[in-house]
Amino acid sequence: MIYVGTAGYSYDDWKGVFYPEKVDKKEMLSLYAGQFSFTEVNSTYYRLPNRYMMHNMQAKTPPDFQFVIKAHKSMTHERTGNAQDFRSFADALRPLAEAGKLGCVLAQFPQSFRLSGANVAYLRETARRLEGLETVVEFRHREWLREDIFQFLSEQGLGFVCVDEPRLEGLPPPEVRSTGPVAYVRFHGRNREKWYNHRESYERYDYLYTEAELAEWVPGILGLGRRSGKVYVSMNNHYRGQAVINARMIRDMIRSAGGRVY
Repeated sequence: MIYVGTAGYSYDDWKGVFYPEKVDKKEMLSLYAGQFSFTEVNSTYYRLPNRYMMHNMQAKTPPDFQFVIKAHKSMTHERTGNAQDFRSFADALRPLAEAGKLGCVLAQFPQSFRLSGANVAYLRETARRLEGLETVVEFRHREWLREDIFQFLSEQGLGFVCVDEPRLEGLPPPEVRSTGPVAYVRFHGRNREKWYNHRESYERYDYLYTEAELAEWVPGILGLGRRSGKVYVSMNNHYRGQAVINARMIRDMIRSAGGRVY
């Protein structure tokens, strides 16, 4: 089961590119769900979700649509005094889980989250606090790409997020791995020049993949599909709808290679 979608769907610069020019933001999710089978919800990183929000979102989508919910920043970036935030976050996702639309939780850690005994312990605690919720972990430092860490993630039931991003010192290189029931691939773009040197955060994701660049990943994604119950392929190069273009491209490529894409 391979799901292809984008990181977020509610962007003003998608108007006239993916959405009608004068679309109401309240209509975006329903329109998006007519084209793709899942989406990442990244707004939950900045603001803790609530049940009302999750209920309304799932009501706008078809029965087989899937949501991946990004962990709040207190859970991945601040990491202190956050026990109540974990409880509130998990409780808010119940409407999605009850509707069968909760794909997983995406815990993206910052580049400053380096490999250490304390941080390994924090991952173990994260798995405990999110028990019952499929969770995948994205690292932003290459130190974590070790066989013992992959084994640890598997033991904790945490999925490893495979990433495509600029080849820069310290960042993880492409690594196709499955350590849990859910496999995950995120495409951030390869904009080396703007990854660190940007005024606005969206600038680092201003990148359009070529067919050849996406083709590099197709065999690996098919392999993940054979080893995992679900595979989510997410395009985060969202600037001006480039994620939509590349999501459609890789979806067609996976299908042409014999993969089953929802």
